[in-house]
Amino acid sequence: MSKQYIIPIFVPHLGCPNDCTFCNQKSISGQMKQITEEEVDKTIQDFLKSFKDKDTYKEIAFFGGSFTGIDMKLQEKLLRIAYRYVKNGKVDGIRVSTRPDYIDKEKLKLLKKYGVKTIELGVQSTNDYILKKCKRGHTYKDVVKASKLIRRNHFKLGHQMMIGLPESTWLDELNTARDLVKLKPKMVRLYPVLVIKNTELAREYLKREYEPITLIQAVERCKELSNYFESKKVKVIRVGLQNTDIISNPKNIQSEVIAGPYHEAFGQLVDDSIWYDKILDVIKKINTKVAEIEIEVNPQDANNVIGHKKENLGKMKELYEVEVKVKQNLSVKPGKFNLKILKTYKDFLDD
Repeated sequence: MSKQYIIPIFVPHLGCPNDCTFCNQKSISGQMKQITEEEVDKTIQDFLKSFKDKDTYKEIAFFGGSFTGIDMKLQEKLLRIAYRYVKNGKVDGIRVSTRPDYIDKEKLKLLKKYGVKTIELGVQSTNDYILKKCKRGHTYKDVVKASKLIRRNHFKLGHQMMIGLPESTWLDELNTARDLVKLKPKMVRLYPVLVIKNTELAREYLKREYEPITLIQAVERCKELSNYFESKKVKVIRVGLQNTDIISNPKNIQSEVIAGPYHEAFGQLVDDSIWYDKILDVIKKINTKVAEIEIEVNPQDANNVIGHKKENLGKMKELYEVEVKVKQNLSVKPGKFNLKILKTYKDFLDD
């Protein structure tokens, strides 16, 4: 599926039994008050009016907190509103996010009744020591059990993992990715840890008991994990938290972010880095010194080839003395590219 519209409904901290050390769901979601049934209905209507392509796949997504931990009667009320739009054909599906320890047959039966197609589990790590350190309140065994139950009941399974958790190393994160692939999710989200105000992690950071990973480290790790998941046919559907007024640059007064690898275009930085490596690999295999090349790509990939603030083109020029021209062509499949040598240094010598 190349394109889809998501209608996000945030239910911050509803159903969640504890506070993880890194978490302040009301800040992360950008929503400081709990959602009402009327607001759910209005949100769906507003989003539907804003969509330009009416034929594109549309999905209502309940994010934040732990949806299946909400009182069953409230779950049913919220789902009933969303399902009305599925039944009248205005929306194609519903997805929810929840905790691994809040999945059982009864909960799945309710979700199935109201047209939920996708369930995302907030896994964060498969290392039990790290999960305990972050006060997640569940274990890797809970992840395995929930994942298998979701798949057996014919839901699409999604996983969410975090990069840079307290005492987590790159090897821990790679092992988490390997563990998740074995559970056969259809999709995954990658979230670098940001230090948010009024969390236990913020207190640890201020006492110098926790040091966030750098932006460069976060981009590099997410790039490697993205490549790994994609090689295993697991789609990476998001990298980095959604920017809001309060999830923004720590220098902004209204920002709830104290520290960590924040960037307003974090996902693009990761995609840019992936493209940079792909193109450089091809250049290195050319048996001559290249001076100027043309990269032909689908229009949707052009910005990633160029890079944020033309960073990729600048690095090619500065580090490898290669001038890169980008040509857009709809006939090139997304994710693919054609490379054409325009000039080599031999040409200059001949001239």
